[in-house]
Amino acid sequence: MSIKRSSGILLPISSLPSNYGIGTFGKAAYDFVDFLLKANQTYWQILPLNPTGYGDSPYQAFCTYAGNPYFIDLDILCDEKLLDKKDLNKLKVKNLSKVDYAYLYKTRFNILYKAYLNGIKKYKKSFNSFIQENINWIEDYALFMSLKKHFDMKSWLDWPDIGIKSRHPEAMDKYKELLKDDINFYSFIQFLFFRQYEKLKKYANSKGIKIIGDLPIYVALDSSDVWANIEEFKIDTDTIVPKEVAGVPPDYFSKDGQLWGNPLYNWDYMALNGYKWWIERIDGARKLYDVIRIDHFRGLHEYWSVPYGDKTARNGKWNKGPGIHFVTVLKEWFYDTQFIAEDLGIIDENVTKLLMDSGFPGMRVLQFGMSPDGTSYHMPHNHIENCVCYTSTHDNYPMMGWFKHAKKKDLNYAIKYYGLNELEGYNYGFIRAGMSSVASLFIAQIQDYLGLDEKATINNPGTLGNWKWRLTPRQLDDKLAKKIAYITKINNRSRVK
Repeated sequence: MSIKRSSGILLPISSLPSNYGIGTFGKAAYDFVDFLLKANQTYWQILPLNPTGYGDSPYQAFCTYAGNPYFIDLDILCDEKLLDKKDLNKLKVKNLSKVDYAYLYKTRFNILYKAYLNGIKKYKKSFNSFIQENINWIEDYALFMSLKKHFDMKSWLDWPDIGIKSRHPEAMDKYKELLKDDINFYSFIQFLFFRQYEKLKKYANSKGIKIIGDLPIYVALDSSDVWANIEEFKIDTDTIVPKEVAGVPPDYFSKDGQLWGNPLYNWDYMALNGYKWWIERIDGARKLYDVIRIDHFRGLHEYWSVPYGDKTARNGKWNKGPGIHFVTVLKEWFYDTQFIAEDLGIIDENVTKLLMDSGFPGMRVLQFGMSPDGTSYHMPHNHIENCVCYTSTHDNYPMMGWFKHAKKKDLNYAIKYYGLNELEGYNYGFIRAGMSSVASLFIAQIQDYLGLDEKATINNPGTLGNWKWRLTPRQLDDKLAKKIAYITKINNRSRVK
């Protein structure tokens, strides 16, 4: 499937405005869909919707299928009589520009438990149907989260009961009975999450807005995915310790590389069962998204393997991935699904060939071509139609942040090459360059349209304390929407149906 010439905006759900500490599926989300419509956009790109674990990263989730309970809108729960308005007054936060994950962790589950008590009987029939429709993951996830709570939120690798750690049938039966109420609670809040998200997505689609979602190539070690499917990963089944973990070698972002710590896949085992685990995973993702962006696509050709216990990714090595055989299986199963390949990082001719053979559009990031020492691959004159052009990604400074910290030679080069000027705004110079590219799809972070600097960065790879930036109320208005709509129209990227 090909993408028609169009454009969109990248904005995580967590970054939407709200009074309760984080963006949700509430009014601000619907308002943003309306903003995209006014701005002549076709796509809304978001980050993974999964429940965040270590470092609050959506790329280290407790489950690849489950939704983040923080995104459940509390005002909607009030409208449904599952909560009372007075319950919410004390939950309002003063700082609307940052996500306070510690505060959310302390308060959000208590209020959701009230909604659970008020809603479990009211929605009994539809809740039971939801369980049956998601039986392939919901029971393992709800039990996993209940066990984490029971064991003081320790990683499942550190649970003191070897029986449940290894999923012995007797232990499974024991804890399912012991933790029955918690299991129902964690299942019910997933019901609430999907109920709200499906309504939001239906609204967006009805307005001609399609949602691009991110599929992290790896899952977290501390997840129900690994605990329930240990044979799919490179983990010693006797000691229950990973043999190797994921990361990337030293690169643009880090001199020591990035040590992600995710368990690596047992690709040989996966191939024998027809990649069943992956097929079920992507089937779940396509129910959430209209387009799926496969994170770290180069890991399907070769992946960086780091010995478990190392403190950096420096001592890793490249191992062979499943390659075109895996990609072909996905394309056969999901022939009607649009994919985008995140082909960033260290790219060689073999990765390029895999991308070409897949037919998936890759990514071109203008910020990576803004230097005489940069990668010409990302410069607009080297773009191809079957690609997605970005000004910057969630792992980069917004454009104005780059300008503040750029080396003088890079700044002069960017100004000259892209014909930038202060009067127009350097950020809009790059937006103009991306919009006019031959790339079928152009995506900009909302921060780039707003002219925000490095303080509005979503994630600095290899560091903690990220994923906090938020829009504040009234930052988006009709004037900005009209400006975006105009530049979209003159570059022939008006909305496609």
